Amino acid sequence: MLAPIVLIFGMIGLTVAAIVYVVLPGLERPRTVVLAAEPDTPKPFGPSMAWIAVRTQDTARVANLLGLAPLLEANWDAGIGTVYDPVLSDGHVFISPPVKGWTFVAGVPLPLPAGRAFIDKLTPLLAHLSSQFRDVQYFAAFPEVDFYAWARLERGRIVRAFAIGEEGVIWDRGRLSPQERALGLKLYEVRGIRARKGDAGEGIILHPTQEQVLHLACGWSLDPSMLDKIEGPAGIGAVARAPSAWRSERIRNAA
Repeated sequence: MLAPIVLIFGMIGLTVAAIVYVVLPGLERPRTVVLAAEPDTPKPFGPSMAWIAVRTQDTARVANLLGLAPLLEANWDAGIGTVYDPVLSDGHVFISPPVKGWTFVAGVPLPLPAGRAFIDKLTPLLAHLSSQFRDVQYFAAFPEVDFYAWARLERGRIVRAFAIGEEGVIWDRGRLSPQERALGLKLYEVRGIRARKGDAGEGIILHPTQEQVLHLACGWSLDPSMLDKIEGPAGIGAVARAPSAWRSERIRNAA
């Protein structure tokens, strides 16, 4: 799995070149982003990224249900380059052309399962999609901050959801799937036990790895880090600004 990940980051440096910045007159005016829109074949992503996989070829409907507008046409090179670009990644998502019956929405700004102190913006979003599509999946892998998450909904119902960060388990719903078991994931913890110097097996929970998240995606749908290995027609996706409503918000205590 290391080789594809290295390839992705090597490719990112090239794909960003597909994004052309046009500086408008006047320093106070914003930059316009012009994206390459010539159809191309699927490009890989996945490391240090969040994404939604929806079993559908109706990409326009996915974008509409997520409230993504306006849409800027973008091919795979420009779309993946955008969501990994140091300047653009925090505010944009890429809606991919369908690949083997799956449409992807990838981007750092996708809502995260952020814990009890924060408003849950992810579950309603996935439930809304799942009410319209029979299989909706969510993945996130950010090894830099030890954060990993995945979820699967079928026909509006959460089948499995799990998330873990530096502070422990954030989200744990449904039964461990066969694909999770096959990866040897030990996703449980002993409540009420605090770490003491010299203790073995603190909390008795093993954090997943980025590679395991990608393998799980392969078992449930498609591994996005291997999309360039799939033969398929060239296509065009779209880039959109992430809605401000997706931003994390703490729950305010009632007066």
